[in-house]
Amino acid sequence: MASNRPAPAAPSAPSQRDTETFGYGGHRTDEGPFQEWNPTAESIRPVRGRHRVTKQRGGGLARSSTVLGVGVIAAVGAGGMASAQTGKPPVSISVPDLPSVGSLISDDDTPEGSSTPLSSLGTAAAADTEQGSSGAGEALRARIMAQVEHQQEQIETKAAEDAAAAAEKAAKEAAAKAEQEAKAKAAEAKRKAEEEARKKAEAERLAALAKQYTLPTSSYTLTSTFGQAGAYWSSGYHTGLDFAAPTGTPIKAVHSGTITEAGWNGSYGYKTVLTLDDGTEIWYAHQSSIGVSVGQKVSTGDVIGRVGATGNVTGAHLHLEVHSGGSSNGIDPLAWLRGKGLSV
Repeated sequence: MASNRPAPAAPSAPSQRDTETFGYGGHRTDEGPFQEWNPTAESIRPVRGRHRVTKQRGGGLARSSTVLGVGVIAAVGAGGMASAQTGKPPVSISVPDLPSVGSLISDDDTPEGSSTPLSSLGTAAAADTEQGSSGAGEALRARIMAQVEHQQEQIETKAAEDAAAAAEKAAKEAAAKAEQEAKAKAAEAKRKAEEEARKKAEAERLAALAKQYTLPTSSYTLTSTFGQAGAYWSSGYHTGLDFAAPTGTPIKAVHSGTITEAGWNGSYGYKTVLTLDDGTEIWYAHQSSIGVSVGQKVSTGDVIGRVGATGNVTGAHLHLEVHSGGSSNGIDPLAWLRGKGLSV
């Protein structure tokens, strides 16, 4: 900015205050002393022609205007810098239109076209400051938006990764469960198949045994079973299986073997013992007659006697006992016969 030269002093009468000066700063040697000025009609009459302002107070007024303009520009610049630094929107400052600095100075001393209005200077500075603040704000906004987008991308990526991990875990669990269920079904199917095979094998075995074994009599009714309690038996319970049938009904050998006993046996009446090849003894009691002798070999289905009512009885029937391995204590004849494939 070009400095304004002080205007020549107006003629005035000497003043008593020769040590004082008007304006800013200290004592100036090129100004004053001045006489007190009282305005008159003549002195305040407007000047015609080109607009000029009489320098009523010397160069102090021009300097004051210059300082005022510089202060306004500095204030506007400081406000813009503060707005840019704090990120707040710029505050527009209204500067009143002031006379140009050049208008306060004589046309003779100031080159034409060098004067610049203070309002234009303030507006330009404010515009530059506002533009700088706007640019800084846009940059800050862009950085914030970029950071927000980056964080959003991270959140979405993390959510996608979690969803993928959950889906993978669920798929693994489902696969493991399906595999476990498949194994369980396969094991169950295998068990059922094995069970069916076992039953089939057992049925075939029993069918084969059934061809080798037979029931001791026919046209019968089961009246007393093994282990049944009662006062009719000396041991307190029934030791065999009773087939009630008419007297004289044939009694058969249940399997091939050897006759080891045949004759009278007290409460058993007429009794026959058939010993099988595995050592099992079959006792036939209460017969009306015996048709074999000791040491005789018999085959399955051979008639060895007749149903009767001899010994300790209440009616005609065949009392059958089974002794495994020659033991004196018998086993359940019904279970033994069924184990040989016979339907009793």
